[in-house]
Amino acid sequence: MMKHIISAMVFVYDFHPGSETLLTKHFASDSMNGYVDPFATDPSAPRPYSHHKNSILRHQQNNKLPEALIWNYIIQLTSALRIIHVAGLACRSLDPTKIIITVGNRLRLSCLGVMDVIINDTSTASNPVGLIQHYQQEDLTSLGKLVLALACKSTMAVQRENISTAVEVVTRTYTTDLRNLIMYLLSPQQRRSVTDLMPMIGARFYTQLDSVQTRTDVLENEVSKEMENGRLFRLLVKLGSINERPEFNMDGTWSETGDRYMLKLFRDYVFHQVTEDGRPWLDMAHVVQCLNKLDTGVPEKVCLMSRDEQSILVVSYAELKHCLEQSYDEVLNASAPTDNVT
Repeated sequence: MMKHIISAMVFVYDFHPGSETLLTKHFASDSMNGYVDPFATDPSAPRPYSHHKNSILRHQQNNKLPEALIWNYIIQLTSALRIIHVAGLACRSLDPTKIIITVGNRLRLSCLGVMDVIINDTSTASNPVGLIQHYQQEDLTSLGKLVLALACKSTMAVQRENISTAVEVVTRTYTTDLRNLIMYLLSPQQRRSVTDLMPMIGARFYTQLDSVQTRTDVLENEVSKEMENGRLFRLLVKLGSINERPEFNMDGTWSETGDRYMLKLFRDYVFHQVTEDGRPWLDMAHVVQCLNKLDTGVPEKVCLMSRDEQSILVVSYAELKHCLEQSYDEVLNASAPTDNVT
């Protein structure tokens, strides 16, 4: 029986839950709020504007994008293209359907490398450098069309017959810098470079840098909180593994004697205190403070009382930490499998 061998290539990319493409985020369908162009059914009817120009104007006037957001996208995309082009490669997938947006308007490029595989141009195999340079120029043209579409909020704006109208809309709505950048990217007569866009971006780069640093500070603060949470969680795991353990090494009273008894009283001191009238006393600050002192092993003394109020122990947090580590090590060593040698 002959076996058929099938060759396949799998492209693997990072998964970003909750993300959406640039197309679904900022570009809507041609019918806006149920409005139907009266000239759409009869293209030959006389009209003051063409159907396409009408559509571009409606899309642009309906919740136009803030210019700061467009520059934010430009800076991210040019930064990505700069890295790709410096490496001697080309993106070839700078399309609204291939650019995804994650939290905080963070853009990420998708489907990189796919075009190089499915469309293998062998006609210019003798000059691969020239081919890459050609694709890099196409990347810049695609970037110009993408920025123009974002400014007009319509993918129809990048069609050849609508570009002049779209540029006119951008000129009336946005600053000259944005128009000049679009015109530069859409000028195929001259050889363009992504580094030439930096003077056009200007001081807006510092605004983006400040935004990134601010977000970095916020994330670093959240990470530090999670580190603290993880430290206290490990402490609670150790306490939970020791307190009220029903049996250990055939000893049913192990958790109620010796060092483990002090840890049981400490557990009651932290979590099971009550008010004078018998109501549970819940104070998160008290719990966190006690656990932090236990984890650090400070020399501060703490008074522990048994539930029948017949026994009182005064111990330091350093002694409690020693008891915790020693008792947990006993449980940990006992959990390790032993090799039976016969």
